[in-house]
Amino acid sequence: MAARAENGRKNDPQRTKEDILIVATDEFATHGLAGARVDAIAEKTRTSKRMIYYYFESKEGLYLSVLERSYRKIRTLEADLQLSSLAPEAALRTLISTTFDHDQANPEFVRLVSIENIHHAAHMMRSEAIRDLNVSIIETIAGILERGVAEGVFHRTADPIDVHMLISAFCFFRVSNRYTFGTIFRRDLCEPETMQRHKGLIADAVLSYLKS
Repeated sequence: MAARAENGRKNDPQRTKEDILIVATDEFATHGLAGARVDAIAEKTRTSKRMIYYYFESKEGLYLSVLERSYRKIRTLEADLQLSSLAPEAALRTLISTTFDHDQANPEFVRLVSIENIHHAAHMMRSEAIRDLNVSIIETIAGILERGVAEGVFHRTADPIDVHMLISAFCFFRVSNRYTFGTIFRRDLCEPETMQRHKGLIADAVLSYLKS
């Protein structure tokens, strides 16, 4: 007979952990590490604090698992694009569009990264998984840049981390500062026409830099 959790449901550890991570993502993104409540996460997932601590050891352990899951999500999304099969310019435009859409659709990711920066990446430093996960995007961009130079499409030998930062900075800022920027300049950054213009702007900017 299948084991049952404290709430009487059949025990499915992977499903339970995933449910906890989904709810914890929203809790940490909304309230920060200090303000997030494990009691609230337990209530919303119909589990218990004891079970959460069993799976993640501590509140900080749960927070770190949330960070790892968030980075894994975007890196998996990028891997699924199969950018190596596209021409260099098309590959970069596809990557930029995907990064743009991901950040727009996942503001909790942007908030989590902002929160971890407030903590000077103290928790992220403990995670080999996050470091390993983020190697892939740099290798992908490096491959695109090398092919672009070899094919005569790009004329600048660029640092792939610089290119990644350039793409991330624009896509991230639009979400992290949407309320302050929008209030100051009376502009809705979520308006479809504005989003489409911005998506083209960052792609054109990156490609112009590489072609100059």
